[in-house]
Amino acid sequence: MRPTGVLLDVDGTLIDSNDAHAHAWVDALREADVTVEFAAVRRLIGMGGDKLLPKVAGIDAESAPGQAISKRRGEIFQKDYLPRIRAFPAVKQLLQRMKQEGLELAIASSSKDAELDSLLQIAQAKEFIKAKTSSDDAENSKPDPDIVHAALARLGHSSEKVILLGDTPYDVEAGLKAGVRVVAVRCGGWTDSKLQGAVQIYDDPQDLLNNFEESPFSK
Repeated sequence: MRPTGVLLDVDGTLIDSNDAHAHAWVDALREADVTVEFAAVRRLIGMGGDKLLPKVAGIDAESAPGQAISKRRGEIFQKDYLPRIRAFPAVKQLLQRMKQEGLELAIASSSKDAELDSLLQIAQAKEFIKAKTSSDDAENSKPDPDIVHAALARLGHSSEKVILLGDTPYDVEAGLKAGVRVVAVRCGGWTDSKLQGAVQIYDDPQDLLNNFEESPFSK
């Protein structure tokens, strides 16, 4: 079935920010006298902080220490890392092509709403987006499907007519749980074996744009 809508992850899919998010978590945890390895945090990027923090550090994200660490992570990310983040090549052109094909676009991101506008500005995506959802719009973050369900509701399309474009195993799992097909990109740092379940995998937005006519988005 030819799609009528697209749900877009942002971090690692449209912009090269996964490492930055991981470093911000490591820095915030270090300030709280909690030592974690970058690699341990990096492989959990794509989940919301509600799941990442207990998995990597055994800290309840809703506890007072958890909330303080999460708040500090956001401050560190905004100050030290956000100014250096760049979009992947051809992101704007890819979104333009999707719109030209008559597809309606919505954001389905695990980022906090306070960060999402800045990330979309980096991606030059705002003018193409009909709706957006963040981790603040869902009770449970990815890989639970809550964010995908919320984005579908705001976009107003049925799940079988929508494709989720993401970069992590958590995007794939969330999409499949919501009954949405998933197309994945490798630029977020995961191998094809970790992205199993995606109907197609591309290197990055440029690769998808170069092969758009044969992609699931135009069939």
